[in-house]
Amino acid sequence: VLAYMDFPREHWAQIASTNPLERVNREIKRRSDVIGIFPNDEAIVRLVGALMLETNDEWTVARRYMSLESLARVTDTTTVRLSAVAT
Repeated sequence: VLAYMDFPREHWAQIASTNPLERVNREIKRRSDVIGIFPNDEAIVRLVGALMLETNDEWTVARRYMSLESLARVTDTTTVRLSAVAT
């Protein structure tokens, strides 16, 4: 229960919050309601997979949920590079 305390104090609110998960679930529901009936299970997996990739790209590039500087303090490596933004 207290594992989050190993992280820097500024991360505690993000770790404890379920807002990002709730937002993703709401978006999956919204998009699946638009489609209505899926022809097979693979179609559902494709939709959810595409949404996960889209969400990952958004959080990696546009919005940083946790700063790279604060993440560097909890990793063993000195620099943190994300493949989407690395040069």
